[in-house]
Amino acid sequence: MTAYDAIVLAGGAAKRLGGADKPALSVGGRALLDRVLTACRTAGRTVVVGGRRPTARPVVWAREDPPGGGPLAALDAGVRQARADTVLVLSADLPFLGEETVADLLHALRREAGAEAALCVDPDGRDQPLVAAYRTEPLRRELALAATEHGSLSGLPLRLLTQELRIVRVAARPLASFDCDTWEDIAAARARIREHGNVLDEWITAVKDELGIEIDVDTGVLLDLARDAAHGVARPAAPLTTFLVGYAAGLAGAGGGPEAVADAARKAAALANRWAAESQPGDTKGTEAG
Repeated sequence: MTAYDAIVLAGGAAKRLGGADKPALSVGGRALLDRVLTACRTAGRTVVVGGRRPTARPVVWAREDPPGGGPLAALDAGVRQARADTVLVLSADLPFLGEETVADLLHALRREAGAEAALCVDPDGRDQPLVAAYRTEPLRRELALAATEHGSLSGLPLRLLTQELRIVRVAARPLASFDCDTWEDIAAARARIREHGNVLDEWITAVKDELGIEIDVDTGVLLDLARDAAHGVARPAAPLTTFLVGYAAGLAGAGGGPEAVADAARKAAALANRWAAESQPGDTKGTEAG
């Protein structure tokens, strides 16, 4: 992936939320800001523009001048802290933003000759300048020109920036550009995360963030192991077995990576299957194999 810095805009008055601290609102047990920080975790440097608050990942803090001066002023404060030639710019209220969208934007910007920005386009065809990747120098150039022309960036709309840049547009993945502007949006995001098809991945991601774990594992392997242990041995064997697999992987060296987890899970699953086979009437394969 192209080297990049990330700028996350976490200010704003959140008027439609009654002035609530929107980046700190919880969706799926994690603050909205932390969810966005997870999506851009491969950034070389992450700058958050807004009031300081606890975050799951280390960030560099910046503040627009004056505070509450709007998105262009906040973006200017963020880009002053950037070092990479490319910056990813995100709002802090994107609960479903994923690393795939980050990769889509960075690859599009790199691939398109002469492009100065790659913007997500939502399903309604609207550009999303706060779900975008920019070349750093053209971004600084346009911010400086806007400040010179208007005397200040405070209160200026984002379209003044994007209309002057050479843009490539990227179709948004499902819900990638969904933002939380109202309490109804927050409720919808919380409900979707708890749907059957989403809840397990969301929970695992939340646990990894909470524990500071970066490892990616095949959840299907662990679920199959838990099922085999529960059915073939006893129900309490499922959580205990998966714990022991994780512990064994951690002792395996190299930080207990995905391969170590998969290897330990395969061994434990084979043991559970042999255990279950011994309980089958008339089946002596399990005892003979031992």
